[in-house]
Amino acid sequence: MRTAPTILHLDMDAFFAAAEQAAKPSLRGKPVVVGGLGPRGVVATASYEARRFGVHSAMPMAQARRLAPNAAYLVPRFSLYRSVSEQVMELLGRLSPLVEPLSLDEAFVDLEAGGAADDTVSARATGERLRADIRAVTGLTGSVGLAGSKMIAKIASEQAKPDGLVLIEPGTERALLGPMSVRILPGVGPATGEHLRRAGMTTVADLAGAGEDELVRLLGRAHGTSLFRMALGHDDRPVVAERDAKSVSVEDTFDVDLHDRVRVRIEVERLAERCVQRLRASGHSGRTIVLKVRRYDFSTLTRSETLRGPTDDPAVVREAAGRLLESVDTTGGVRLLGVGVTGLADYTQEDLFAQAAAEAGSAAVSAEDPAPPAEPHATEALDPGSREEPAERRWAAGQDVRHALYGPGWVQGSGVGRVTVRFEEPWSPPGRVRTFRVEDEQLEAADPLPLVEPGAGGPVGQTPVVGPEGGPAPVVVGDACVGAAAGFATGPEAEACAGPATGPVVGAAGSPDALAEVSVGPRARPEADPVAPPRSDTAQSAHAPGDPGEPGGEPVAGASGPGGPPCGRAVRA
Repeated sequence: MRTAPTILHLDMDAFFAAAEQAAKPSLRGKPVVVGGLGPRGVVATASYEARRFGVHSAMPMAQARRLAPNAAYLVPRFSLYRSVSEQVMELLGRLSPLVEPLSLDEAFVDLEAGGAADDTVSARATGERLRADIRAVTGLTGSVGLAGSKMIAKIASEQAKPDGLVLIEPGTERALLGPMSVRILPGVGPATGEHLRRAGMTTVADLAGAGEDELVRLLGRAHGTSLFRMALGHDDRPVVAERDAKSVSVEDTFDVDLHDRVRVRIEVERLAERCVQRLRASGHSGRTIVLKVRRYDFSTLTRSETLRGPTDDPAVVREAAGRLLESVDTTGGVRLLGVGVTGLADYTQEDLFAQAAAEAGSAAVSAEDPAPPAEPHATEALDPGSREEPAERRWAAGQDVRHALYGPGWVQGSGVGRVTVRFEEPWSPPGRVRTFRVEDEQLEAADPLPLVEPGAGGPVGQTPVVGPEGGPAPVVVGDACVGAAAGFATGPEAEACAGPATGPVVGAAGSPDALAEVSVGPRARPEADPVAPPRSDTAQSAHAPGDPGEPGGEPVAGASGPGGPPCGRAVRA
């Protein structure tokens, strides 16, 4: 244990959701939920506005929609999150050579190793300076915990949320931990926590009072001893700059259970290809191939096969995963599949026997059917990166796009052959909404824009949003205009009650993957748009026919543009 609080823990606040709010001015101050939008999707991150409704990470998306029906539900944009994470990690690297990343938005820093701090005063000053630098560079906020150990520093950053700094003086750890739940300690999960509860231990003080011998008797020598030391506030784990990866894996949960054995095999092969891509990107190879299958009744089976040597050959991994699948009964239906590689190494020693078997199998197929196949390989057919674009493009809520006439924007909703786009940039006021045909050639996918305007020298400004007479702009919640929500400022482009439709958007071709419900943001007055037709309070379409660049006539639920439903009325697909 250190005598000065020189271990820093940084945790970005609601990282994914905060990045989406910074990138989309119309969503600032509103509930935002990021995650899988299908019926079996889960919440990755919820903004603090959404958390007030009870939405939290790892919650089923269907439950989140029931709790916060008017939130904006967006797909994750990992390319944006990675780029912001790199900026944050670079700032941490300036403080010390010992930076231990835990995820894209979380890391430990040893300030003493970098000479950035050696006492309480310098540690606090460094933490405050770091928070200011992060906001200036990324436009986002992070919470900082400072303590003499990693465990206490992480607890401090949790107490600092959101956008704060908490410093815990060495020597006060036991008093701090005493009244806290045992679940606060590393290594105490739901199962261990329940085991301790049955033994009458619910707080950290209970663990310290029980003694080391009792914890060893309950949990075993290694775990009991470690837990007792942590209950006393002792944590000697160092900050480790390089953490070796132990495995690489990918998995998919399907909206509808898979029953077709051929389809299951195709999905396993596709996952094997993706797994190898990640394996190569990390610069590793692996010896053990792992297959994970979660069946219709939620029972989860895991099968593994160890090769003669490490490999990063997609054919070898694909064939090994296929062999493992043969030992699993999938007749009742499969809801999740995963493929992973463990036993990682920094070199490749091809499994020649497995590769030869794969080649022999291919040769046997060719001998039986010498004619070239009419269709591409099944894995290639399912890989978006290796196939031609389908006749009808699919747009996901939150996706970055660019239009030849209107510039950059993001998908607010899609369905019934239409896609609704809000055109705005991170440094612009809330933008207008327009609707296009999904196959519009002038609309294309785009890369995320930076959250801070290049050359601006500061974070994205928070555009104040007001309603009539300087008050908060109202938002539609169900059938009433209540509360405050961000919208256009007062004036010709304001509308006192400009609530959006709140019904779910039917995905392209009825696919649940395209479900989107971005039920926030104002409707612009058509008078302010020279190309928009006069508004009708009885209009039921997102845009009226004949509006240049806005083909329509058919309703698009979730869109909020000229000609939409009047205040307090929702068009449901």
